[in-house]
Amino acid sequence: MGLIVQKYGGTSVGTIERILRVADRIISYKEEGHDVVVVVSAMGKSTDVLVDMAKQISAYPSEREMDMLLTTGEQVSIALLSMALHTKGYDAISLTGWQAGITTEAIHGRARIKQIDPERIQSELGRGRVVIVAGFQGISDEGEITTLGRGGSDTSAVTLAASLNAEKCEIFTDVSGVYTADPRVVPAASKLDTISYDEMLELANLGAGVLHPRSVEAAKKYKVRLVVRSSFTAEDGTYVEEVANMETGRVVSGVAHDEDVAKITVVGMPARVGTLSRLFNTLADNQVNVDIIIQSSYDATVTNISFTVAADDLKKALDTLDRNKNELGFEKVDFEEDLTKVSIVGSGMINNPGVAAEMFRVLAEKEISIKMVSTSDIKVSCVIPAALTELAVRSLHSAYGLDVEETAVVHGV
Repeated sequence: MGLIVQKYGGTSVGTIERILRVADRIISYKEEGHDVVVVVSAMGKSTDVLVDMAKQISAYPSEREMDMLLTTGEQVSIALLSMALHTKGYDAISLTGWQAGITTEAIHGRARIKQIDPERIQSELGRGRVVIVAGFQGISDEGEITTLGRGGSDTSAVTLAASLNAEKCEIFTDVSGVYTADPRVVPAASKLDTISYDEMLELANLGAGVLHPRSVEAAKKYKVRLVVRSSFTAEDGTYVEEVANMETGRVVSGVAHDEDVAKITVVGMPARVGTLSRLFNTLADNQVNVDIIIQSSYDATVTNISFTVAADDLKKALDTLDRNKNELGFEKVDFEEDLTKVSIVGSGMINNPGVAAEMFRVLAEKEISIKMVSTSDIKVSCVIPAALTELAVRSLHSAYGLDVEETAVVHGV
């Protein structure tokens, strides 16, 4: 039997009882003859607790020290899971990200994995051990502990599966697979048996929390066989693959939403060649990621540029613009918080005109104002007031024929 990499999220290991249940599942794979590498997140909401503790000391704590703090959460999980396997008679060893050979960029808070040296893991597997790796973390070439950002344990698991040539990578979570919408918001959402890498990547980037976007990128790049499953049931999950079944009759595969959105408008920028380049290079140099961009000009000399950022990046973006106001030459900056990006995604949209028009019609019918729009071949996104998120998502889900009668089950909440 081949090597399988598994990842268990915070809900799956949120209590001692659940950790023992995860240990039993791992043992069932060992009994079938598989080698198993397990990537684990921090227990339950423990990362949020650590963040709150840091914020009680400093409103803007050092990014380096935050990485030092937050990586302790995963170390608790891997040690406890290893102990659980020991008590059940199975040899296991826990490894931090850096002990597992994960090297990252020298960026705190959202580093990318540069390379993985699998030698230590392969050596431990050779001794018959289950190897349990702390997700979400690595080490830079300079010896600094780094984190991959929220959801980074998915990326840890997929990249480990690629470097170890694993048979597959299973992502265990609190739902039974990838759904047509977040079942916490849309109880009528249905589970997909398969979904393409491209569709899953769009959904992940647009707010579907079941997989981290960078994990899907890595799975597609390295052809990792990826499965999303529930850690609470034995139900088959959703397979993420190169080309999913296109003959389902669905134009739209899913509705995603991201409530972590803020809008910034830079007013009175000089309307000349190079303006956009200077603005967005300045933001990029300060590690501010920009999403939707709209440029509007009212005369030949000035232009207004609006864009969205993650709500957590709003202060950083505003500070960056303020420091560079003279160089960029704008008049003022306006911003708006409490926004959501709601999106429809589906490969079937490519050959079906009118999909975006239907989205706009549904939102207008519900008197939901649209502040910004972004499109691609397989998605349409609208920025709307956050207070209307649930209404928008449920209405769109129904309008595109995605509702089912059976209520989706979310475990561990």
